[in-house]
Amino acid sequence: MAAPYKLTFEEQLRHIIDNKTKPPGALGRLEEIALQIGLIQQITNPAIQHPHIVVFAGDHGIAKTGLVNAYPQEVTAQMVLNFAQGGAAINVFCRQNKLTLKVVDAGVNFDFTSMPVKVINAKIGFGTKNYLNEPAMTIVEAEQAIEKGRSIVRQLAADGCNCIGFGEMGIGNTSSATLLLSAITGLPVVEFTGRGAGLNDDQLQKKIDTLQQVYEKHALNTLGQQPIELLSKVGGFEIAMMAGAYLEAVHLKMIVLVDGFIATSALLVANEIFRLTKQPSAIPGWTTLIDHCIFAHTSQEAGHEKILRHLGVTPLLHLAMRLGEGTGAALAMPMVQAAVNFLNEMASFESAGVSNKE
Repeated sequence: MAAPYKLTFEEQLRHIIDNKTKPPGALGRLEEIALQIGLIQQITNPAIQHPHIVVFAGDHGIAKTGLVNAYPQEVTAQMVLNFAQGGAAINVFCRQNKLTLKVVDAGVNFDFTSMPVKVINAKIGFGTKNYLNEPAMTIVEAEQAIEKGRSIVRQLAADGCNCIGFGEMGIGNTSSATLLLSAITGLPVVEFTGRGAGLNDDQLQKKIDTLQQVYEKHALNTLGQQPIELLSKVGGFEIAMMAGAYLEAVHLKMIVLVDGFIATSALLVANEIFRLTKQPSAIPGWTTLIDHCIFAHTSQEAGHEKILRHLGVTPLLHLAMRLGEGTGAALAMPMVQAAVNFLNEMASFESAGVSNKE
């Protein structure tokens, strides 16, 4: 006689979700998120604890030329001070949704250490070099940035955080993200090139021409599967640090929210590192970092919708935002909390005494 079939953990969790007092699937994406979070934490009553948004900031040498950016490089440091003083959009949304905000100096061309502001000093350098002329950073610097990102997340997890979203600040970083995504996906540079913080038509064309020149100079078409070298050629310190943060957050089974265009480029770099190092996943059938992540929103930045479509993922929100800073992740966090809450608090047909359709 055959042994009775034993449900897998995923089947048990799906049964619990389906048996809540609602038609199957009636809570739509919230049911998918509840299942994903339950699988990440490997429990049927998951919890969100001390959720954080971490904003990594860094400057880019290319920004000094004005070829790819509408705002001067000095705005990066000015915005970091704005974050530290509580005046930016990300501060507003974090306060609204009771999220802890951490701001990291990954490589801003400014010294914050003498100022009375709360900024995590993880500086690799005072901005990257101009990749139009030379590599943005050394291999060692790229590896240092990745490890710094991992260590920051490790510390937050040790302090009790299990849910995290990442944001960024860096004048010129949409250009770096464009080059990284083009190299990794093999799609043309122009597919991902957008207006960033507000380029007009002429400036946009100049940006496209400049980035195509950089792409060819560094032979990025050969580096799609060499993420560390790719970062060293055209990355940013904040993007490299965010890539390390993704790797550690997934390793620690944290709930990870992905923000916009630049944050997604960092995730793809991290995913290539994950793939090459063959890090084992704790979740059966999950083979990429993308499997572990919740995509918060579709940015209005030109290439973001294209890369999301390329990855086959559907974000939670579409608000025509293109600010960065982790704002999309902060706005999506209440939906993630709602998914956990319904799983834990909503009655089942049996407990409520409600007849199921059967």
